[in-house]
Amino acid sequence: MIVQSNMHAPGWEGFPHGADVGIRGWGPTLEQAFEQAALALTGVLTDADVETRNSVEVECDAPNVEVLFVEWLNAIIYEMAVRNMIFGAFKVTIEDLHLRGTIWGEPVDQKKHAPACEPKGATYTALRVAQGEDGTFLAECVIDV
Repeated sequence: MIVQSNMHAPGWEGFPHGADVGIRGWGPTLEQAFEQAALALTGVLTDADVETRNSVEVECDAPNVEVLFVEWLNAIIYEMAVRNMIFGAFKVTIEDLHLRGTIWGEPVDQKKHAPACEPKGATYTALRVAQGEDGTFLAECVIDV
């Protein structure tokens, strides 16, 4: 499902990958690409609107930007599992391979959200974080479901 087809504006999409699902986010900054990929994660789980009633703070460190991206997504998946929540808004700051993020969401409601799958974790499969010639950042990987 493509939500935004103009690669110069922030956007995201999911893409099929065998029994799993790929997610991709892009934007004019690395932080926006990470935020958009997180929206893609939510987008493959539900078509419902997610209320941003509760916030959770997350932090990640990694030796490189690709691993930082996987750590970011896995932090979201962890918070989803332990809090029984689904998240629909994300704010990221990255400095020296240290990510601070705020994620907003609500408790999962099976009737409202009808989750299509349960993500187990972000993987290194099809992992890519890069800046294109036009300056747009792209972050993508496959989610084990």
